[in-house]
Amino acid sequence: MASSDLDFLGRPVVAVTGIGVVSSLGRGVADNWSALVSGRSGIHTITRFATDNLRTTIAGTVDFMGVEPWSGIDLSYALAEAAGIEAIAMAGLDTSAFDAPLFLAAPPIELEWSQRLALDKLTGEAREDAGYLRLIELARTHRSRSIYDLTLFGGISERLADKLGTRGLPVTLSTACASGASAIQLGVEAIRRGDADRCIAIGTDGSVGAEALIRFSLLSALSTQNDRPEKASKPFSKDRDGFVMAEGAGALVLESLSAAKARGATVLGVLLGVGEKADDFHRTRSKPDGSPIISTIRAGLDDAGLQPGDIGYINAHGTSTPENDRMEYTGLSAVFGEAIGRTPISSNKSMIGHTLTAAGAIEAVFSVLAMREGTLPPTINYDQPDPAIPLDMIPNVARSADVSAVLSNSFGFGGQNVSLVIGREPRG
Repeated sequence: MASSDLDFLGRPVVAVTGIGVVSSLGRGVADNWSALVSGRSGIHTITRFATDNLRTTIAGTVDFMGVEPWSGIDLSYALAEAAGIEAIAMAGLDTSAFDAPLFLAAPPIELEWSQRLALDKLTGEAREDAGYLRLIELARTHRSRSIYDLTLFGGISERLADKLGTRGLPVTLSTACASGASAIQLGVEAIRRGDADRCIAIGTDGSVGAEALIRFSLLSALSTQNDRPEKASKPFSKDRDGFVMAEGAGALVLESLSAAKARGATVLGVLLGVGEKADDFHRTRSKPDGSPIISTIRAGLDDAGLQPGDIGYINAHGTSTPENDRMEYTGLSAVFGEAIGRTPISSNKSMIGHTLTAAGAIEAVFSVLAMREGTLPPTINYDQPDPAIPLDMIPNVARSADVSAVLSNSFGFGGQNVSLVIGREPRG
């Protein structure tokens, strides 16, 4: 391996050679990027299920994939398949014989109400204990393949492995809102260790159902600005009141730079660094002093061998919740100092909503595109800046910019924090 194919620590440089994405804005890189830079929102009134008496009636659901009957598992699979096939095809590889590892971020598997009703039908009786103990009981007596498929946590990755022809045992992880970035981290580490020359990392989430909506609503985490759905997600704005649930998938083909060069692949970007730290303060709240977020951002920069001044754009976690946006600002200002006010930053979630386990992967795809296209997506609905968060939010209109390095943050419930540092090209 040539020295030019190694980073400053002597590790293989990790290149991005293919990307794929599906969101509420559309299917595929072209449609999503066009909508994103034009400032169009994909958030709309929910039609998938009844929302009578619910405080939140909007979401960024993906309603055009044709998954019938709907289940969070089947839609999550369909989204991952679409993004994965697009990424592999863009990389110039065989979409049915990828022959490299798969790292998948997927939503946690739960018994949805449709499945609980299906369990009742199996026995002909309605019971209140429609949980996992009952699932085990029915599995022993009915041997139902359909129930098994709908409740198997690794089922999505197994189906993807068969479809895409990946190699080895697929890895499925779920680290809350950092999951998509965590999947990329696993891919980066595998290539750096020499375990693989290439891999595919996918984050997917198609789990917007009534029960999930109610649970987040009970946490007072969701926006209730239902009258104008496209205006509800407003990260870092003074009048923000919560995030908007959404669905989608992002996929990245990662390769060692030497392997990409050897086959003449186009290098779309480079994963320069990854920072990951845990927050032990609370299940849903960040530590008040912001120390885990600060440590995560610094770890990402250190892993990339960069200084804050080298970052030309920040793809914020930017959920639009009062506390999360404030804590992200606390972390960024501690690391970047006064320069944070001059560093362009935006939140894709203002347009696509919060795609939960898919968010880190989707936002990594958009970060690569921002550098390649020389355009920074805006933060829409930024009409009332929060004076306590003085940032350059690229308000409402996209901006042309020559950027060579991006920081992409993902901070999740349970204290899962990941910061990716993505470059336009390898650093000399």
